[in-house]
Amino acid sequence: MNYHINYNFVWKYFDKLTDGLVLSLEMAFVSILIGIMIGLGLALAYNGSGRMVRWIIAAYVEIIRNVPLLLLVYLVFYGIPTVGGFAYDATTSFIMTLSVYSGAYLVEIFRAGLDAVPKGLIDAGKAIGLTPIQHLVSVRLPTMFRIVLPSLSNTFVSLFKDTSVAWVIAVPELFFGYNWIYTNTFRIVEGLSVLAAMYLVTCYVFIFALQQLERRYAIGRN
Repeated sequence: MNYHINYNFVWKYFDKLTDGLVLSLEMAFVSILIGIMIGLGLALAYNGSGRMVRWIIAAYVEIIRNVPLLLLVYLVFYGIPTVGGFAYDATTSFIMTLSVYSGAYLVEIFRAGLDAVPKGLIDAGKAIGLTPIQHLVSVRLPTMFRIVLPSLSNTFVSLFKDTSVAWVIAVPELFFGYNWIYTNTFRIVEGLSVLAAMYLVTCYVFIFALQQLERRYAIGRN
């Protein structure tokens, strides 16, 4: 059997891929923002609360980190509406899942970042009379974010690639766009190669931009 490469089939439906790329980026951006709020809130709660709260946060982190993302996607999209008696659209469901998923990883990143803030800065804040809230907002959190910036960058790139899972619940993201092309043309090589190139180029663009950000603001990598 001779397979002749023909990219004309792909370019005809290229708008499906570009629309999917835009949605994938939007989902990754929203999810990392919500994930940061979840991760930071739980990291602060872990450091400032009692044993029971710490146990609950640790359980959340361990459960999410040890369950495949695909299984979480199915549970949130099919399981919660079934038990709760309500429904939401597939895109909202996936953003919720990816936010909770990223939040579990960010808890550990933020906890490590808070612990890595130099003791001298903490003592200096106390010496000039900053209240605990003032010290947290003006010294500890800014320093922590600079420390964890490389890990945040890696998490965002991973989240962008993880959006490819959303096609299983019919979210029209980038991988869904490829499936639409394949269903209509049965040309697998052309679609997959263009899809891989789009993921590759997009990731490299973000990695380059984030590396510039890290060189400017990150601590410990320059």
